[in-house]
Amino acid sequence: MIKRNLLVMGLAVLLSACGFQLRGTGTNALSIKELDVSARDAYGEVVTQLRQTLTNSGVHVYTGAQYKLFLAREDETQRTASYVGSGRSAEYELTTVLKYEIQGSKGVTLLDDNVQSTKIFVHDGNNLIGSDQEADQIRKEVRSDLVQKMLARLQQLTPERLDELQAKADAAARAQADAEAAAQRIRDETPQQSPVEIPSK
Repeated sequence: MIKRNLLVMGLAVLLSACGFQLRGTGTNALSIKELDVSARDAYGEVVTQLRQTLTNSGVHVYTGAQYKLFLAREDETQRTASYVGSGRSAEYELTTVLKYEIQGSKGVTLLDDNVQSTKIFVHDGNNLIGSDQEADQIRKEVRSDLVQKMLARLQQLTPERLDELQAKADAAARAQADAEAAAQRIRDETPQQSPVEIPSK
């Protein structure tokens, strides 16, 4: 009986480590129920995966939703981490930074931030095809990692928090408009000085 219980517990830990969760028992639920999702690269793999993952999580993703997630930039950098074995083999560190914005009404940016993922792969100068395939696989893993990190960020946002950010943005916009209107009134009410005429000799 003890062995059986240990086996069940071990399987549960193993499955949870792999990301498996029973429907309705997970902690990855998003309180946002609708979202507009777009990207500078409209057909990029990250935005495509993210839309699909959000839809599978019960979020209604459609153009025209009150709030919008915009993936502004995806910057990839690669550097040599170390040399291994022969002089033609090296470890490369691949880092991708995904910059995003949460936008409200009239496209006003409510917040902007970024998520990033770093992976290391080995490039073997004696096996270029295999090395290229490994690099492609690493890039796929990086994109999947970025999607999961983006979901984690969205889990921290509630409709109430978004409404609060929108209210602050609206208040700031009104304050700026009032300041500009006041400055214009002062300019309009200030008499224009006539140019000084210098009498001719």
